[in-house]
Amino acid sequence: MASIAVTLPELGESVVEGTIAAWAVREGDRVELDQPLVEITTDKADTEIPAPVAGVVDKILVSEGDTVPVGADLLLIAPDTDAAAREPEDAAAPEPRAPAALETRATPVAKRAAVDAGVDLAGIDGTGPAGRVTRRDVEAHAAPSQPPAARSVAARPAFLSYALERGDRVIPMSPLRKIVAEHMVLSKRVSPHVGTVAEIDMGEVARVRAERRPAFEARRGFSLRYLPFVVHATVRALREFPALNASVLDDAIVEKRNLHIGIAVETEKGLVVPVIRHADRLSLAGIAESIEDLSQRARSKRLSADELKGGTFTVSNPGRHGNLYGFAIINQPQVGILRMGEIVKRPVVRSVDGEDAIAVRPMMYLALSYDHRAVDGAPANGFLHRVHELLERAEFDL
Repeated sequence: MASIAVTLPELGESVVEGTIAAWAVREGDRVELDQPLVEITTDKADTEIPAPVAGVVDKILVSEGDTVPVGADLLLIAPDTDAAAREPEDAAAPEPRAPAALETRATPVAKRAAVDAGVDLAGIDGTGPAGRVTRRDVEAHAAPSQPPAARSVAARPAFLSYALERGDRVIPMSPLRKIVAEHMVLSKRVSPHVGTVAEIDMGEVARVRAERRPAFEARRGFSLRYLPFVVHATVRALREFPALNASVLDDAIVEKRNLHIGIAVETEKGLVVPVIRHADRLSLAGIAESIEDLSQRARSKRLSADELKGGTFTVSNPGRHGNLYGFAIINQPQVGILRMGEIVKRPVVRSVDGEDAIAVRPMMYLALSYDHRAVDGAPANGFLHRVHELLERAEFDL
């Protein structure tokens, strides 16, 4: 039986290539079915490619740090039957190799950081998977007074150049950070971003949350946060303003039937955006469960490629320290993204028995970024105002 080629699969919507972050195997290693072979980095997530069969790694075709297109061959595996047939009974036993745990294994970023810091990887204890040395391990080991190595900036325009000084810390971009940077620059170049902000009184949402939270957490086993309320209101508003649930395709605008909401999740290695499928078919509790599940698996690198595909609109929640508000960059090929601000108690004017009064209320800003190629101001502001209404009324059924 011929060796089986393991190829780079589709890893997310609009992802056409991936970078080899780290190999978990070497040529000649025996692998089991579904054993991780290689870690791939894209602008969506870090993903491990599993072995499709048990056998022996015949040949590795690409190197760590290489960027390859979807569909490219990564390595060849000789299945068990073929591997056994190729070994004669009287063949000399292969020379034993040092166990992987005793070798210095490091990520490509850690290797570059070690060169910059002038430290020996062999003297660093790795805290990454399988004892692999990470960039943080290198930085923790390096002497703080050690100046970084000089880097060539000849190819950069003079106004972008910077001469390193003693005490500066050079942090090489990880493959994920490089790809995210490219994606963000592309989005800003392709889409004329427009922003609009709404101020939301979250008092009624806070009341509903406080009333339902004990029973919800006892039944579901996790905390009821504010994000599911915002996502649920967003989904309902998108049904009324389909211009925001769209993409630009050449010289046409495609308004999408399905509502798949991307949720921005911060992980140790950067931002990923898993997708809640058919979010309009879910109750608020169902949305909360989906967010919890996707967030946990994103941080433990257990998301599948399919769970990063097909988002039609994105909601970003920076968390408790999200500051007043901020405009997020649109996640292509979508035409809108909604960013939550921090919920803060502030004095506001309210009408009480026909008289103006100052009340302290939990307030939040919601900032919408939208693509002006596809969305005009009227539907964009109408959509955001509708989200505002739904949250302030807080007519939610868990």
